[in-house]
Amino acid sequence: MHFEKGVIVLEFDVRTIDMDILIIGGGTAGCFSALTITDNSNLKVVIADKANIKRSGCLAAGVNALNAYIGKGETAESFVEYVKKDAEGIIREDLVYSIAKRLNEVTKHLEVLGLPILKDEKGAYVQRGKRSIKINGENIKPLLAKAVMERENVTVLNHINIVDYLLQEGHVIGAIGFALKENVIYEIYAKKTICATGGASGLYRPNNTTFSRHKMWYCPFNTGAGYAMGIRAGAEMTSFEMRFIALRCKDTIAPTGTIAQGIEAVQVNAKGEAYVEKYGKPTTHMRLYATVMENLKGNGPCFLKTEGITPEQEKELYRAYLNMAPAQTLKWLENNRGPAHENVEIEGTEPYIVGGHTASGYWIDGDRKTTLKNLYAIGDVAGGSPKKYVTGCLAEGEIAAISALNTIEDVHIRKLDRKEISERVAYFSHFFYNNETLYSIEEVEEAMQKMMDEYAGGISTAYMYNTTKLGIAEKRIEELLGIANTLKASSLDGLLAIFEIIDRLYVCKVLIKHLEARKETRWRCYQEYIDFPQKDNEKWMQYVNSVYKEGGVEIIFRELVRRDEAYEHKD
Repeated sequence: MHFEKGVIVLEFDVRTIDMDILIIGGGTAGCFSALTITDNSNLKVVIADKANIKRSGCLAAGVNALNAYIGKGETAESFVEYVKKDAEGIIREDLVYSIAKRLNEVTKHLEVLGLPILKDEKGAYVQRGKRSIKINGENIKPLLAKAVMERENVTVLNHINIVDYLLQEGHVIGAIGFALKENVIYEIYAKKTICATGGASGLYRPNNTTFSRHKMWYCPFNTGAGYAMGIRAGAEMTSFEMRFIALRCKDTIAPTGTIAQGIEAVQVNAKGEAYVEKYGKPTTHMRLYATVMENLKGNGPCFLKTEGITPEQEKELYRAYLNMAPAQTLKWLENNRGPAHENVEIEGTEPYIVGGHTASGYWIDGDRKTTLKNLYAIGDVAGGSPKKYVTGCLAEGEIAAISALNTIEDVHIRKLDRKEISERVAYFSHFFYNNETLYSIEEVEEAMQKMMDEYAGGISTAYMYNTTKLGIAEKRIEELLGIANTLKASSLDGLLAIFEIIDRLYVCKVLIKHLEARKETRWRCYQEYIDFPQKDNEKWMQYVNSVYKEGGVEIIFRELVRRDEAYEHKD
C-alpha cells in the first residue's frame, strides 16, 4: 500500500493457479461436489470461498430439518408433482426428478459424515412432514467443511472474492478474483468450473433497517455474485421473475415452518379467524398472499395460533429456535411471554432471487451444464428446480461432479495472455483512484434497495408492480450501475463491498426485465403484475429466459421440459 497525491493505492501481486476443477463457492453444494469428485478420482480440486467454508453460505448457522426427503408413502414421482403444483406448473420436471431420486441417498451420506438425524424407537427417521425430517443441524456446515479439508487433492482458498469468469472462445477456462486478507489477485485456470455461489439477498429494502438490516431471511452475504458473473459472460438465465418471499416471524425473521409443521399451527388474523383458504389452495406463496391481503383489508396483524399449546410443545419450540434462530427464543424470554401464552405474529420478507426455493438461476441441462462451455451451476444458483433445499443442493453437487468427471478427459487448460490479465488488474485497482466520487457505497446500496422496493414490487407496495414502475426502476438501476463504477475503495473490504453492489445491480437489471416479460400473475406476491392480474395458462405455460448482450437483456421464451425428457442445450 502506498499514497499517490493523497490517494490510497494497493499494489496487487498476481498468483496463477492451475487445477483440474474449480468450484466457486464453498457452501453446501460446493463442498458436496468436491467430496464426490475426490471420492471418484484423483483430480485436483480448488474451492474458492468469499468467507471460510467452515461457516459460509446460507447454512452457516445451521438448520433443524431437511425439507426435501422422500418420506413414507412418497416417491420421486410424487415429489415432482408436489413441486410442480406448488410452483403453478412452471418447473423443469427433468431437473426436479433427477434430484428427487437422490434425496434419500445424500441424506444418508450426511449421516455418515456425522450429522445427527433424529430417529424413532424403531430406528426410522422422525418426519416433520411428508417430505421433511428432523435433524440436529447446527454443525452441518462444519461437518461438510471438515470432510473437505481432509481430502489431500482439495485446495481451499478461503477469503477469496471471485469477480468474473475467464473466457476464451466461448469456453469458461477459470475465474479471477482478489484476496480479502492480502493484496493478491488470483487467476485460477481449470478444465471444468462449477458455480455454487448461492442466491441473491439485499436487492430490496429489508424488513429491518439501519443497524438491524442484516436480520433477514436469506444469508446477507449472498449477493448474487454467481448470477452476475454468468450474466456478464452471456450465460442464459431462467425464471428470475419467480422471486421468493418468505413468511416469517415478525421482527426476528425466524422460520415459521417450525411452528406451522412442528405443532400444526394455523394462520389466523386479528379476529382469530383462519384465513388462508379464503384465497385459494394453501401453497407456499398463497400463504404469504393471504397474509398480505388480510393486512391490506384491515384484518391484521396475522399470527400463527400457538396460544394453548402444551408445555412440552412450548419447550420444543424454545429448543428448536435456539438451534436455528435464537433471536426468536430470546424475544419470548425477554417479553416473558412464550408461544403458549401469545400467538406468534408473522410477516413477509423482502423478495430474494434464490434457485433452491424457486426456479431462478442459470438455465442448465440434466448434467447441470450451463450454456457456457465447461461451466456447471448447482444449488441455489441453478435454476429450474424449486424446493431443492439442503438435500437437493447436495444432489445437484453430486450430479455436476459426476458429469465433470465423465467429460474432463479431452479438456485442456487454456490461458489468457498477460495483457488481458493486466487490464483486469487495472480495473480492480481503479477503484482506489476514484478520489472525487460523489457517493458512498452505502448511499448507492440504499438507493438501489429503495428503488427496487418502491418500483419493482417490494414490501412497501405489497409486492405489486406495474409496467410504468418497472420502466422507472430499469432506468434508475442503469444509472446506479454507472455510479457504482465511480465509487471509491479505501481497503480490500471496501473493494469487496463495491463489487457486491455491482453484482446486485446486474441481478436487478435481469430481474426487472423478467418481471416485465411475464405478462400475467402466476405466483401471488412473488410475481404480482397489476397490469396483468390473471393467470393465463393458455399463453404462459413457458419459461421466461434471458441472455445479456451488449448492455441489454434479451428475453427468450422456452417450452416446458417434462419429467422423462432428456434436455440438452442445442442453441
